[in-house]
Amino acid sequence: MNTISFYETHRNIRKHSVENRDYVSYCAYVFNIIYLRLGTLNLNSNTMQRVYFDNAATTPISEEVINAMLPILRGQYGNPSSIHAEGRSVRAAVESARKAVAQSIGAGTGEIFFTSGGTESNNMAIKCAVRDLGVQRIISSPTEHHCGTHAIEAVEKVDGVEVVWLPVDVVGRPDYQSLESALADSGDKKTLVSLMHANNEIGTMIDLGKVSGLCRQYGALFHSDTVQTVGHFPINVQETPVNFLSGAAHKFHGPKGVGFIYISPESPIKPFIDGGAQERNMRGGTENVYGIVGLAKALELATTEMKERVAHICEVRNFLKERLLEIFEDIQFNGDCDGDSLYTVLNVSFPPNPKNELLLLSLDIAGISCSGGSACSSGSEKGSHVLEAIHADPMRKSIRFSFSHYNTKAEVDFVVEKLKAILPVREMVGV
Repeated sequence: MNTISFYETHRNIRKHSVENRDYVSYCAYVFNIIYLRLGTLNLNSNTMQRVYFDNAATTPISEEVINAMLPILRGQYGNPSSIHAEGRSVRAAVESARKAVAQSIGAGTGEIFFTSGGTESNNMAIKCAVRDLGVQRIISSPTEHHCGTHAIEAVEKVDGVEVVWLPVDVVGRPDYQSLESALADSGDKKTLVSLMHANNEIGTMIDLGKVSGLCRQYGALFHSDTVQTVGHFPINVQETPVNFLSGAAHKFHGPKGVGFIYISPESPIKPFIDGGAQERNMRGGTENVYGIVGLAKALELATTEMKERVAHICEVRNFLKERLLEIFEDIQFNGDCDGDSLYTVLNVSFPPNPKNELLLLSLDIAGISCSGGSACSSGSEKGSHVLEAIHADPMRKSIRFSFSHYNTKAEVDFVVEKLKAILPVREMVGV
């Protein structure tokens, strides 16, 4: 397929798919056409280098975590609710994991409940706070992850909860003065503040201590989506009180499909999922034992190695930032990348260019995995709600590069060289 026919095909399929609101099928179709015609992608082949810079979407599971899970997968098959020896053995593994997770955030073991991941944990906190704690008013931000915004919109529609969306500044940080004003205006209404610790698309962080203090001052409950920061930043719920906090193993090199929620003793809620007496009557369903063990091991490693990982990731991230500014014209960055920000994320804004529409696809074909935003919304034809909230220029192309301690400077060089073959480079004066 030549370049002209490919672009024509792309435009025609995009027009059809947008009209029929089937962007996922459109993406899959175009990707398959390109890969079949060009034969460029084989993830099981050693002939093509792949660079993975999409760690905010998910991280590769570490070998140490796999090794911790293998004994459960191979031999410890008992149901943790059973009272016989096989059940007791597995129950001990679950409780050991619970203790490790609790210690990592300064919580008690009775305050940690295992879930299927961040989405379930955030839904549980928001919806159960309304149902069980009498919350009538929620204060949040338009840049929250969709599992947060959609859960809030659901209780607004179903339960008649009043919702206050805080304004955000140009880097995507909620306005603290507006937050305090909204809290002061709550009157007698029980209020929940739901704000994510770090934005998954642009990396901007809130001051967790400041928000916690304001909530305490005005008697509001505080829920924070900490999926992007657990295992990457020190968190201690004794030093910074929150009512609800969420985590997901696959964001810190653990398995997918398992997470946890911290629930403060001050805010007792009832089960979100009804069933048996698992998780001390808080979540029905047989526990994902090997996932829970993997989560605990991954979090243990992330906590123990945090200082070294932070230093390495920052070095790689800053190197990419410097190289992009050096090689390309008019490079900008979304979010507070030089301030209080998630060090694993660099959201790059490229200037208008005819090739921008296919930039993500071109990078993928070149062997580079990155993202245009949240992986959970990648199938939507609508632009990023986060970039829309910060009034980013829609003519520019934003790419999220996100890093782990497995990434290297050599991979950055690889990415830059591939970008140079796609986009115009800066003119070097005097060369």
